[in-house]
Order: sequence, then C-alpha cells, then structure tokens
Amino acid sequence: VVRGKYTNPNAKGEVSHFQALSTALSATVGLGNIAGVAVAIGIGGPGATFWMIIGGLIGMSSKMAECTLGVKYRDIGEDGVVHGGPMYYLKRGLSKMKLGNLGTALAVLFSIACVFGSFGGGNMFQVNQAYQQFIGVVGAEGVFYDYPWIYSVSMAILVGVVIIGGIRSIAKITEKIVPFMTGIYFITAIVIIVANFHEVGHCFALIFEGAFTNDALGGGIVGVLIAGFQRAAFSNEAGIGSAPIAHSAVKTDEPASEGLVAMLEPFIDTVIVCTMTALVIIITGVWDGGAEGISMTSAAFSSVFPWFEYFLFIAVTLFAYSTMVSWSYYGLQSWKFVFGKSKTADLSYKLIFLVFIVIGGSLSLGPVITFSDSMIFAMSFPNMLGLLLMQKNVRNEVMSFVSRANSGQIEARIQQ
Repeated sequence: VVRGKYTNPNAKGEVSHFQALSTALSATVGLGNIAGVAVAIGIGGPGATFWMIIGGLIGMSSKMAECTLGVKYRDIGEDGVVHGGPMYYLKRGLSKMKLGNLGTALAVLFSIACVFGSFGGGNMFQVNQAYQQFIGVVGAEGVFYDYPWIYSVSMAILVGVVIIGGIRSIAKITEKIVPFMTGIYFITAIVIIVANFHEVGHCFALIFEGAFTNDALGGGIVGVLIAGFQRAAFSNEAGIGSAPIAHSAVKTDEPASEGLVAMLEPFIDTVIVCTMTALVIIITGVWDGGAEGISMTSAAFSSVFPWFEYFLFIAVTLFAYSTMVSWSYYGLQSWKFVFGKSKTADLSYKLIFLVFIVIGGSLSLGPVITFSDSMIFAMSFPNMLGLLLMQKNVRNEVMSFVSRANSGQIEARIQQ
C-alpha cells in the first residue's frame, strides 16, 4: 500500500501514502525515542524497555483504527485543502450513531488538548532537549549557555520558515529529512551495539528480569509497566489522535488503506528505534549513572566513540526540528476547528507556536515533560473513547478493503 499499488491517482487529497507516513513519522520518530527512552529507563530501569515494546505492538492496532477513521470522516474544502483528525471523526462519526452532543463535546475537548499538546510535547520538549544536547557539545559556558533564548529564537526562525507553507511544504521537507535522520541514528546505534556485542545477552536478561521484578519505582512491576507504557505512548502517539491529522491529507478514496500504512509507525518508532536506543543505554551501563533525559543517551553514545556526540547532536536537531514542524500542523488543524479557518486564526496560532519554542529552550526538563505528559493524556481520553464507540465502523472498512485488495478488485478498478 505504501508503494502506491492500490492508489487511485484521481483520488482526492494532498499528499501520497509515503508522504503522509513520513509526515506522521517525523512527529513520532523524535526525541521521544532518544530522551524519552532514557527517561523511562531512568525511572523504571531496563525492564521499562520490555513494556515499551509491548506498548508499541499494541499501539499498531489503535493507530490503524484512528487513521482509518481520520480519512473516512475528513473534510475536503473547495480549494482541495484537507482538514481531518479526531475532531472531525468524533463529531461526524458519533453524530451518525445519534450521539451528536457527545461527539461535539469530545471533539472540542480533543482540539483544546491537542493545541496545548502541540505547545508541550510537540514543541517545548523538543527544543528543550535539543538545546541540552547543543550545550553538551559546545560546553556549559559562553553566550549560548548564558542566553539560551538565542538558540531557541534561531530554531523558531527555522521552523517558522517552513510552517507558513502548510502540509504540502511540510510533506516535502519531512519525506527527505525522516529517512536521512533515521538512517544516521540507526547506523550509530548499530555501531555501538556491535562494538559491545558480547553484552547483548546480558542486556536482554536485564530487560526481561526487570520487566517483572524491578522495584525502581517502589511499585514493582506496576511502576515499571507504567513507565514503559507512558514513554511508548509519548513516543509513538498511538491512540493519542495526532497522527490521523496528518494521515487525513492522503490521496486515497479507501480509508482503510491509510489505516494499514499507519500501522508501520509504532513498529518503526517503538519496536525498532526505541529498542535500539534502550540497548545502547543498557549495554554501555550508563543507565544507573545519575544522568537524565538526553544527557543519558548522549553519555551512552559517547562512551564508545567520544566524537559520536556530534553525530547525535545532528540527529537530535533534525529529530526536534521535524517533530516541531509536524506538530505545528496538528495544533493548527485543532485551532482552526475551534476558532475557524480564517487567515487570522492561521497566523495567530503559528505565532503563538513560535513563541513557545523560545520558552521551551529556557525551562528545565521536569516541568516540560510533566506538562507534555498531561496534554498527551488529555488528548487520548476523548480519542480512545471515540475509537471504542466506533470500532464497528473501523472493522467494516478494514475487512472490506482487505477482501477487495486480495481479490484484485481495487487494482482492476484503478487500472480502468
């Protein structure tokens, strides 16, 4: 499906399956994979990695469901611009089930939470951790350390240049950046794992043992499970409702096709990228050294080759940048749902978003990640409730698409 085998070239939409996947991945494959994994291990120990993987596998299902509904109930304007996401399928989908009032309330609740979520996890957390890695490279002294707003303003300008262009501009940027930055990070992680290959067996032993016996939180297995699932949700955003906003813009008349494409996100993001980060942190033994967030991951990479911190800085900067660019689109769509689709509403949101970039670089990690987690939870509540109520719609769409694709009906229709 990603390769476009079942894509109707005349279908409505703005971006291809691959571009939609890249845009969504650019928001999920980010600092949640680098700093977020370190946070989970710092709190719950190596065992948190096991529950992150489980959370990623389960997340494939919820991501498929929400992105299928995102395309099914999207709104396409006369100018061809697509508006979609939980706010639209909550309102329209539940209205068809004669739950219109509940649907509208959930849609508004989600939109408000998504706007603040874009300011938190999709913005301040990203620039905050990128700045920390930047300081780790240039040193804790000088103009950038004394005036962190200089770095934040520079990042805000770079983000501002792109987000003015809308989803088409975002898609063009992300489809180039995402494969490149993921490749850099993947290769550096592989090098470290191979260099410490003799520790891999012991590493997995710590992960499985810690998953069921760890007492790092004082809550035993429950505490470790919560740490793992919390960071998995923050990283891959499955069930949060953010990804359907990007996937809704895809060129297709088969909602379930994009739902299937979206299943790749949690797998790539959490099962592959997050696990590799965790292996590097645990294998190198830095997880119990007192560092937190991006500093822990940086210490792990640098313990093998000191110059790796510069590669990590490049990757972190690209991760943070692409995540902020994509989340600005998510927040903007929610903002427009509440305040209308005028140019004034569009510009006002983007300016506020850029201001939060400046703020994020100056705060400590604790308040930023607490605010981000709160907004992620606030988004997931109305979205997951809607998914549960509309699960039959999802099943019907997916079963219909898969049966017709397997029988060749869709491909034959497109060729005609």
